[in-house]
Amino acid sequence: MAVAVAAASGKWSLAGTTALVTGGTKGIGFAVVEELAGLGASVYTCARNEAELDGCLAQWKSKGFTVSGSVCDVSSPPQRQQLMDKVASHFHAKLHILVNNVGTSIVKASVDYTVEEFRWLMGTNLESAFHLSQLAHPLLKNSEGASLVFMSSVAGVASVSFGSVYGATKGAMNQLTKNLACEWAKDNIRVNSVAPWFTTTPLVESVNFHTHLEDKKFEESVIGRTPMRRVGKAEEVASLTAFLCMPASSYITGQTVCVDGGMSVHGFTFP
Repeated sequence: MAVAVAAASGKWSLAGTTALVTGGTKGIGFAVVEELAGLGASVYTCARNEAELDGCLAQWKSKGFTVSGSVCDVSSPPQRQQLMDKVASHFHAKLHILVNNVGTSIVKASVDYTVEEFRWLMGTNLESAFHLSQLAHPLLKNSEGASLVFMSSVAGVASVSFGSVYGATKGAMNQLTKNLACEWAKDNIRVNSVAPWFTTTPLVESVNFHTHLEDKKFEESVIGRTPMRRVGKAEEVASLTAFLCMPASSYITGQTVCVDGGMSVHGFTFP
C-alpha cells in the first residue's frame, strides 16, 4: 500500500518536469541526461562538439527519451546567454531542473600554474556555473518548485592530487551551494552539490596523472584509499543527482553529498 501511495503521489518520478544538463554527451553528464529522461523529464542538453551531440540525440530518441540540445561552449558568456534563451523558448520560460555539469582540470604542481590557466579553470568550472544559475533563476522560479544541482568533486572537500586550482573551483562551488540555497529558498528553489570521487569518465581518463585508471598500480592506489574498494560509475553519480531533483528530496537543500565509496571519511586504518 505504501509503495502504491508513493508511486501515485509522484514522489519518485520526474514526469512533467523540464531539465537543462550542461555537457550531456559524455561521462557523468551523459548518465545524468539518461537518468532524468528515463524518469520522465523532458531534457535539454548542450555540448561543444556538434557531431557528438547529434549522435547522442539520435541514441536517446531511439530509446524513447524526450531530449533536445544545441551546441554551446559554456566558457563563453555570450554563448551561455544564447543557450538560456533557447532553453527559455523551448520550455516556455519554465525550468524545473538545472544541472551544472561541465568541468575540466589541469594537473600540475601549484607553483607551475600560469595566470591564464588559473583564469581558464575558474571560468570554465566556477564562473560558467554561477552565470548559468543567474540566467536560469527566472525560469527556475517560474516552475514554483525547482532543483539546481552543481557537479562538484571530492577534490572540493578533501585534498586530492587533481590540481589545487581544480580543488579551489570545487570548494568555492560547495560554498556557493550553501549561499544560493539560503538566498533562493524563498523562490522555492533547492540547491545542492554532488561530489564524486574517481569515476570512470573521459575526464579522468584524459587528464595527465603520469598514469591513469588503466594502469594497475594507479588503480590499486585509488582503490586502496577507497573503503568500498572500487572506482565509481557515472550511473551511480547520476542516480543521486536525479534523487536531488525529485519531490522525494523536497526538504534537502544547501548540501554537498559525496559519491565516493567512503573515501572522504576514510581516516587511518590499523594494519
